[in-house]
Amino acid sequence: MRRRDFLMATSAGMAVVFPAVRSFAQQSTGHTRRIGVLLFNSPQTDPIGPFLENLNVLGYAEGKNITLDYAYAEGRAERLPELAVALVERKPDVIFAYGGDVAPLAKRATSSIPIVVMVSNDPVQSGLVKSIREPGGNITGLTLIYDDLAGKMLALLREAAPDMKRVGVLWNPSHADPEFRETKRIAALENVDILPLEVRRPEDFDGAFKSALDQHAEGLIVVSTRLLLTQRAKILAFAANSGIPTIGSWGDWARDGLLLSYGPNTIEIMRRVAVFVDKILKGAKPADIPIERPARFELVVNLKTAKAGRLSIPPTLLARADEVIE
Repeated sequence: MRRRDFLMATSAGMAVVFPAVRSFAQQSTGHTRRIGVLLFNSPQTDPIGPFLENLNVLGYAEGKNITLDYAYAEGRAERLPELAVALVERKPDVIFAYGGDVAPLAKRATSSIPIVVMVSNDPVQSGLVKSIREPGGNITGLTLIYDDLAGKMLALLREAAPDMKRVGVLWNPSHADPEFRETKRIAALENVDILPLEVRRPEDFDGAFKSALDQHAEGLIVVSTRLLLTQRAKILAFAANSGIPTIGSWGDWARDGLLLSYGPNTIEIMRRVAVFVDKILKGAKPADIPIERPARFELVVNLKTAKAGRLSIPPTLLARADEVIE
């Protein structure tokens, strides 16, 4: 099943299982454990379905041995601090904080309740934990960041278009990750010019796209963050209209129309969140559980986009793809 179909199915299922998700869960009784869930958007729109599914696989059932206590900002970042504090005051046994912009607020709200995070940034660089191997404090979890990812994306893009010498990198400097730095380092070794296209707000994208055209970018790397994902339609339209071969990191970029995507499987990682929560509910301490980084990456190639751009994708690249869209 494709990721989008899976998420649609899980979203539909959640609408049935949690019809009153806006109301906070009732107080737990007996041996019921309370799991707090802190979200930027909502349970219906954030892709937490795989997490919920794997909780069931691990033996947890809402209303029987767990209570799910949601706190969500419906896309309004200014609400997150008070939501985090209110969630902590309801004394969950563990909190799942989804997103690198959400996790710090959970950390600020409590230093005692265990927190499991899933973030797309570097949890050490952002100050969330002291180290990957020994997080310390009350936080553990998973990150989508892996240093080698940046160099691999550049290599794949150049394999698809071998004559490429000028590559734009669309990225958010406010997002703590190594990808722009590593892309620039690898590019220098390969004699490729990197064009930094910085975006911090939605209104920055038009200027970044103009800069890519003015500087004659021959390729484009999209570094996934929440900001870039919220501007997905703009990015896809620019790539299609400009004809610039483009690769995106984790997410459905190639399935939505970019030439390539390469990154960790976010469904698998979201399922792993449930494993971390399970460990903590069984007595493990977050400080003793290393932050987990991706172990497997998926390459998706969109042949429709290649044909529209008159690109001939090498058979060797197609042979390595996990999915080819024709």
